[in-house]
Amino acid sequence: MIRIEREPWETMVSHARQTYPNECCGAMLGALNGGEKLVRVALPLENAFAGAQAARYELRPEDLLAADKAARERNMDLIGIYHSHPDCDAYFSTTDLQNSCPWYSFVVMSIRDGQFHHANSWLPNIDQTEAAKEELSY
Repeated sequence: MIRIEREPWETMVSHARQTYPNECCGAMLGALNGGEKLVRVALPLENAFAGAQAARYELRPEDLLAADKAARERNMDLIGIYHSHPDCDAYFSTTDLQNSCPWYSFVVMSIRDGQFHHANSWLPNIDQTEAAKEELSY
């Protein structure tokens, strides 16, 4: 289960609305407590994809490393990655799966006509061949 506190959730939704009709992306920092993940900070990151950003996002490795460092400096963990899907559902695409890391949660937000619609969280398996839906609370 992943639970996102109000402030980081508002940051994530605002980021997705501001970047619409393109995909946004960012890191989620917080605490791991057994099977529960608590997101306490959302760090918006730049979508570095060189192509059509309405259909895809890409994180630079140095941005992900900086997010991990920011988490450690705050005595937190890098819980996962969030991104938006403009004008479609919050599913985990084949591209998302192929570019995933099995130790992170992936929160996908559906943004329709610039407004938040719904969200889902996904946990890819170690082989990056499938992703299970994770219970999400925000």
